[in-house]
Amino acid sequence: MRLTCPNCGSRDSREFTYRGDAKLLDRPDDPVAFDDYVHVRRNVAGETVELWHHVMGCSAWLKVTRNTVTHGVVEVVLAKDHAS
Repeated sequence: MRLTCPNCGSRDSREFTYRGDAKLLDRPDDPVAFDDYVHVRRNVAGETVELWHHVMGCSAWLKVTRNTVTHGVVEVVLAKDHAS
């Protein structure tokens, strides 16, 4: 699988580290919602939005939309550009 870093271009996925669901960008204030935020994880077969870290490149945090069945990458954007 290849990811296209907005800073570095197309790279092999081995340059990146998967860091989890992109819901981590939207930390809730409510205690009950926060418990779900920390402990509940989805295991979706299909399109997901994930966080990846470009550890062997520019060190950027990326928000990657990809299909977990086909491993097809739909979109890669910088996580810092995430709008809540």
